[in-house]
Amino acid sequence: MLKWILTLVIAIFLLGIISPHLARFIRFGKLPGDTAFRFRGRTYAFPFASTLIFSLLLWLVSRII
Repeated sequence: MLKWILTLVIAIFLLGIISPHLARFIRFGKLPGDTAFRFRGRTYAFPFASTLIFSLLLWLVSRII
């Protein structure tokens, strides 16, 4: 159980680091279905479609490997 939690934390950390770099190449976070709004000077983003596509890609990679 601890191994899965550690893997999940590392994956979320790496995704947080990689996300800005992915945004330049594949428009991560700007697909139809992704929501972003500004409130009191801050931008809040909810990338629902991007997360779904990213999850499907990871699932396909895991099935191939």
